[in-house]
Amino acid sequence: MKIIKNPKELKIYLKKMPQSIGFVPTMGALHEGHISLIQKAKKENEFIVVSIFVNPTQFAKNEDLSKYPNDTLRDEKICEMSGVDVLFYPDAKDIYGEDEVSVLAPNVRGFVLEGYTRPSHFNGVLTVVMKLFNIVKPDRAYFGKKDAQQLHLIQLMVKQLFMDVSIIPVDTMRESDGLAMSSRNVYLSKIQREQSLKISSSLNLARGLISKNIYDAKKIKQQMRQYLEPLEVYYVEVLDREFHTIDSVEIGNTLILVEVKVGDTRLLDNIWL
Repeated sequence: MKIIKNPKELKIYLKKMPQSIGFVPTMGALHEGHISLIQKAKKENEFIVVSIFVNPTQFAKNEDLSKYPNDTLRDEKICEMSGVDVLFYPDAKDIYGEDEVSVLAPNVRGFVLEGYTRPSHFNGVLTVVMKLFNIVKPDRAYFGKKDAQQLHLIQLMVKQLFMDVSIIPVDTMRESDGLAMSSRNVYLSKIQREQSLKISSSLNLARGLISKNIYDAKKIKQQMRQYLEPLEVYYVEVLDREFHTIDSVEIGNTLILVEVKVGDTRLLDNIWL
């Protein structure tokens, strides 16, 4: 595995590659969910690039960027053992300059759900993803379905800006007890870890209601919110796959999304129906 830190060096190196390139952008603190993205990429491409970059522009002023989990040696080992060809590990000064051009999230879909409480978040996400795509020029890029809003907005950016990359969604990986895998899970105390199981259980509750032919979105959201008490709930929503509000579950075109705060940690999850 080759480690490259400079964007220009990576562009020159990849320009010589005749193979198809699969790309997995990450912020590090890698876990089984990231490994599943890499494995999917390896099945569909001849050459694999993983980036690790904790993007400062997607953190708000009240969010502590310095506390984001970081284990460089472990991440490098995981990438090497997973068969990654190039690990791209840039510094912020090599990605951002002064008086930056930026990509703006759409006025509606970028400022609801997670974007409502973190209004600058998706501007930062889309800007850095655009930069990474321009550096790596992948044939395919892989993103987890757990971050459904992020995934949708990246798909939207690629479509609307006529970008030549295929976005491949990958199913959420879960712990044995059902908790969605996330780099943020390391923040949880033992008690908070137990409390966090209410998230996936609330989604299972929604599945159960739907299996009983209860499709009314208002009823589903109400029962989920009741189940999630006393956790602080940022949102519980039932949307179609284009992130529009719907009154009734449409099988094959519905997302049920939830985000809560457990201790000081934001956790999100969803199911695709």
